[in-house]
Amino acid sequence: MKDTDLVETPRMDVARQDKPLKGRRVLIIVENLPLPFDRRVWHECRTLRAAGAEVAVICPTGKGYEAPYEEIDGVHIYRHALPIDASGALGYLLEYGAALFHEMRLALRVAHRHGFDTLQACNPPDLIFLVALPFKLFGKRFIFDHHDINPELYEAKFGKRGFFWKLMVLFERWTFRSADVVISTNESYRVIAQERGGIASEDVFVVRSGPDLNRLIVTEPNPNWRKGRAHMVGYVGVMGDQEGIDLLLESARIIVQDRRRDVQFVLVGGGPALDGLKAQAEELGLSDYVTFTGRAPDMDLFAVLSTADVCVNPDRVNPMNDKSTMNKILEYMAFSKPIVQFDVTEGRYSAGRSSLYAAPNDTQDMANKILELLDDPQQSAEMGRFGRARVEAELGWDHQVDALIGAYQRAVEKKPF
Repeated sequence: MKDTDLVETPRMDVARQDKPLKGRRVLIIVENLPLPFDRRVWHECRTLRAAGAEVAVICPTGKGYEAPYEEIDGVHIYRHALPIDASGALGYLLEYGAALFHEMRLALRVAHRHGFDTLQACNPPDLIFLVALPFKLFGKRFIFDHHDINPELYEAKFGKRGFFWKLMVLFERWTFRSADVVISTNESYRVIAQERGGIASEDVFVVRSGPDLNRLIVTEPNPNWRKGRAHMVGYVGVMGDQEGIDLLLESARIIVQDRRRDVQFVLVGGGPALDGLKAQAEELGLSDYVTFTGRAPDMDLFAVLSTADVCVNPDRVNPMNDKSTMNKILEYMAFSKPIVQFDVTEGRYSAGRSSLYAAPNDTQDMANKILELLDDPQQSAEMGRFGRARVEAELGWDHQVDALIGAYQRAVEKKPF
C-alpha cells in the first residue's frame, strides 16, 4: 500500500516552520516492512523531515520496493534483501542473523555518508539494540519505537511459552535497558515500558499509528468490488496466522451459506498465510464470495474502503491483540465505516461507538453483528460518522506530531552513557 505524494497535515506544516529538530541527523531501522510501505514509519520520517532533521532509513526490500537505495521526499532509504520469510526457529535464526548483518553494514554506510546522532529501532524483532549499542559508545542516542510486544506475539503465534519465549522476554528487557527513550503505540504499551521495561515515565512517549487524513482519498464506491452482490464487507491488513482471517472466513460461511445472504467479502493484504486462507475459502465453498487482492496499491485500498458497507477486524482475543492498536481500525474509522471486531481492550479504546464487539473468538456472534449493521444503514452511518470525528479530533497522525518531536528532544537532553 504505497504512499502517494499528497498534501501534508497542518501539524507537519507547523513542524516545518518551527524546525525544532534542525541540525539533528536520524537513522531509523525497521526490519519487517519496506519503506514507504510501512505507513507508521513513513509518517515518522516525513514528520522528522518537516521538523528539520535529516533522515535515513534501513529496511528490507519488498515487492515494488526492490531498489537498494532511493531518496523519496528527502528521506534516504537503504534497502537490503532477506534470505527467507521465516516460519520456524531455524528460519527465524537465518532471517534475523542476515538482517542484523545488513543493518550493521548499512548503518556504517549511513554514518559515513550522512552521519547520525540518533538511532531509532522499530521492532519486531527486539534485536536491533545490538546494532545501536556500538554507536551508543560514541555518544549516539537510541530510541526504541515499540511496535509489537514480542513475548505475547510469540505465544499467540505458537500457542506456547518455553525456551524461545524466554528469549523473547530477555531480548525485550535488553532493548528497554539500552534505550534512552521509548516510543509506545498506545497506553497499554506505555505501561509495559514502565513496568516490564523499567523505563521512567518521562522517557516514554505515546505516538499512536494514526492515519494522515490528507493522504487518504475517499472515492466514489466502485461496484466492481461488489461483484453484483447486495452488500460488501471489507478487510485490510496482514494475512498472518494470528490475524484471525480463518475466523472471518467461518463467519462468512455462516452469512453466505447458513443465512443465505448476498454478501461479497473483499480482503486486502498479503502475508505468509495468504495461500492457506485461499485454500480454506475454497474448501468452505466461498471462492465466489471472497476476493483476496493480495498486496494492493493505495488506490485499490482506498476504493475497497470507500465501497465497503461494513469493515471487520477478526483478530483473535489473546494478550497480544488485547494490548495492541491495529492500524486497520483507525483506517476504517477514517473512511467513516462501521466496524465489527472481537472485544479487545485497545480495539475498544480506539473505535468506541464506531464498532460493534463480538464475543471473544465467536464466529457466530461476529456473523450476527455483521448482519446487524448490514440490515441497519442508519445505525451504520451514525457509527461511521462517530469514527471519522474521533480520528479528526484525537487519533489522526496530526495529533501525534508533538509527541514524536518531544521524544527526540528528550533523547537529546539525556546524557549518553
